[in-house]
Amino acid sequence: MAFSPCPNDTFVFHALIHGLVGAGPYAVSAHVEDVEALNNAAFAGRFGATKISFYAYLLLKKRYALLASGAALGYGCGPLLVAKKRPRSPARARVAVPGMHTTALLLLRLWEPRMEGVEPMRFDMIMESVASGACDAGLIIHEGRFVYERYGLRKIVDLGEWWERETGLPVPLGCIALRREGASPGEAGTVSDIIRSSVLYARAHPAASDAYVRAHAQEMEDEVIRRHIELYVNDFTVDLGETGMRAVETLEERARCGGILPRE
Repeated sequence: MAFSPCPNDTFVFHALIHGLVGAGPYAVSAHVEDVEALNNAAFAGRFGATKISFYAYLLLKKRYALLASGAALGYGCGPLLVAKKRPRSPARARVAVPGMHTTALLLLRLWEPRMEGVEPMRFDMIMESVASGACDAGLIIHEGRFVYERYGLRKIVDLGEWWERETGLPVPLGCIALRREGASPGEAGTVSDIIRSSVLYARAHPAASDAYVRAHAQEMEDEVIRRHIELYVNDFTVDLGETGMRAVETLEERARCGGILPRE
């Protein structure tokens, strides 16, 4: 089971990894890595079940099945484009982005189809890069929305708010996907149910995972960790449901109409 070190993922998977909920017929081991590294690993078919960006999932639909549980999707939680001062032309700005297969980049390209100068880098380096002047703007995700002002940065656009105005739907960010190769019929449902039990345990016992979450969050403050989990772990994490699936389908439709994804 591969997932990111972000508090929402470690919070969600703590119970499963530590045997606090049943794993059914599986022996589960954890692999923790940055989400863009997980995206790249998914293209290589490295893990049986993995967290990936929805953008990566849309590119890999034939090879991976979307699981109903464990996703990061919601309202008020989208990526932000930030800068020291507003670029004269965002389309021509040097924009640091958290990876070429992240949903953040997909949303940025939907917002500004003419975007040219994107520079991928690890998400925790983006704010410093913009603050130093190495990049004109940065696309921040995760806990960045809580701390970007400390770097002297200002918000140019909240892509989650933009998406919600455009569609009326929650913004789909990341999901858990099961590699289709070697999977048995019904296995996606089984794995999803196991993950759902871990999510429900985490929400029922929020303090149980504190040490595990902090160990992976490194320098993140406790208050930022708390706000991060409250924002990114919600009812859609338990089950995407009809609204969540409609959000994913709308993201795919807009990306194909915009030429970002190839037409099927």
